[in-house]
Amino acid sequence: MRRRQWFEIHEQPWFPQPLRDLTTDTLQFVWNLFGFYDPIIPALRDALQQAGTNRVLDLCSGGGGPWLRLVRRFEALASLPLEVQLTDRFPNPEAPQHINGGHARVLFLPEPVDATQVPADLPGFRTLFTSFHHFVPEDARAILRDAVNRHQGVGIFEVPKRNSSTILLALFMPLAAVVLGPFIRPFRWSRILWTYLLPVIPFVVWFDGVVSCLRAYTPSELSALTTGLSASGYRWESGETARGRIPVKITYLIGHPQPATPEINAAALMHETVA
Repeated sequence: MRRRQWFEIHEQPWFPQPLRDLTTDTLQFVWNLFGFYDPIIPALRDALQQAGTNRVLDLCSGGGGPWLRLVRRFEALASLPLEVQLTDRFPNPEAPQHINGGHARVLFLPEPVDATQVPADLPGFRTLFTSFHHFVPEDARAILRDAVNRHQGVGIFEVPKRNSSTILLALFMPLAAVVLGPFIRPFRWSRILWTYLLPVIPFVVWFDGVVSCLRAYTPSELSALTTGLSASGYRWESGETARGRIPVKITYLIGHPQPATPEINAAALMHETVA
């Protein structure tokens, strides 16, 4: 399949912010519940080790992304105490309230942060989860270039994929939205309204899920975006990984500057990850 730069409903300026937040909360609840991103922990641990940092700056975090789950998994499996800052260009106004305090080392910044021009006072290994496909190639490359120019590592991780099996998975997302709606936190009566009485959320989750797959970058396309961005020994790796109960491969692109000055205990980083 060719990559299609179609639009997703929840990212349109005319789509109301409250409905956008309900949609991203639903998606992130599903990703976290089933641990879709757990398989990337070994690769991300190694990248943090080579970049010499335990600070993570998550971009395009929406309502919080997978980090509340991942940071606990890192501590349990990799013995790696992370410090994570979540950011978004259009922050969910309620996200800081239910994220900050949920884990001592995960904070949501309320100020807008543009992934293509991250402020210099926000250092850390940059991550983007299920959001990179939103960007056209020029903007996607600008995100990578900004990380290189700031000498920061960057990791792109995507569930959407341009194949029939992943598109089929996207067709089940509306069912997940309906079944899991009452369990999503924070609880909102508006979610009940827009899920069951007026099923806008299931429709948007279905439509945007299919379009996300059609917009997704392949590993080779991600590698092509890094052409010319290897100054000062910056290294890139792209591919797919999958482990555990969910038979879904995660597409990834990881880059980091070399060499790096260690900021953390290398012995902790080298701790064997439990399968």
